[in-house]
Parts: sequence; C-alpha cells; structure tokens
Amino acid sequence: MTTIPTLHTERLILRAPAMADGPDYHALMISDRALYMGGPHSTKVAWGMFCHDVALWTLEGHGALMMEDRVTEQCLGQVGINHGPLFPEKELGWLVYPQAEGKGYAYEAAVALRDWAFAVRGLKTLVSYVARPNVRSIRLAERLGAVPDATAARQEGDPDDLVFRHPAPSSHA
Repeated sequence: MTTIPTLHTERLILRAPAMADGPDYHALMISDRALYMGGPHSTKVAWGMFCHDVALWTLEGHGALMMEDRVTEQCLGQVGINHGPLFPEKELGWLVYPQAEGKGYAYEAAVALRDWAFAVRGLKTLVSYVARPNVRSIRLAERLGAVPDATAARQEGDPDDLVFRHPAPSSHA
C-alpha cells in the first residue's frame, strides 16, 4: 500500500483527502462549476469521484491531494494524478474552489505534484485532458509547460477534449 505523501509549497500543504473535505468537494461537483468535468454531477457520482481520488493511491500509487492554505488551514481545492479505465494515460488534473480561484494555487500545487510524480514515482510523462471551452485550464496547462498532443488518446465520453502533454523535466530524465 502506498503512503500518501504530504507536499509543501510556499503557500500550500498538499495532503491526503479527509472526510471533512467532502462537503466542499461535493458542492463543487454538483454545481455548474463542474461543467468542464462532465458535471454537474449527482451526489452519488460526486461521492464516487471523491472515493476514486482516494482509492487511486492504493491501486496506482498516486491520486489526489487536497490543497490547504498553510496559514489559514482552509482547503482550497484539489490536485491529482488520475489513471485507470477512465483515463488512457496518467493525467495531472486540478480543481479550485470558488473562493481560491485566480490566485495561482492550482499552478503552485500542479508544479509540486508534477515534480513529485517525475522524481519520486519515476513517470516519464503526464497529460492533462482539458475541455476546449475551459480557457483557464488551457492557460494553466501551457503555463506548466505542457504542449498540445493531437495524437494522444482521449478519454471515453470526452473525445473533443484537448490533451496537453507535460514532458518530464530534464533533471529527472
């Protein structure tokens, strides 16, 4: 069984999901803010997604981490590495709660988890699946150094998503 890491950035603690994180996660997933993630979702589906994010640590050796403000201890969202039958490749993904949007938290968290994935897990590449209208996530993927990969496999049910490939940093290659 994989131990879920705790990662630290300048402003964040990236930590294992906890039951206390469920209500905010649920609120996001049942709202229109989940539109680019296949939502809004039912409570049942949102719970399944939350459990999937936790279960991946045991099944795949990676999964989701919650973004917690180091000062206030407020949960601001989530960053994760997805895989399994729903994702053709290992995917670096993120979601930010409304009060934290536009402050660079997703970038900070994604850099930390991406670097952990390459250095500790030994991954050679990651992708991010992004809905075409999701301009903010497209910009974030590009800011992270990811480039569009028109030949990459798409998620089932989301054939129109863009796929951005995150190459391993040369220091980890």
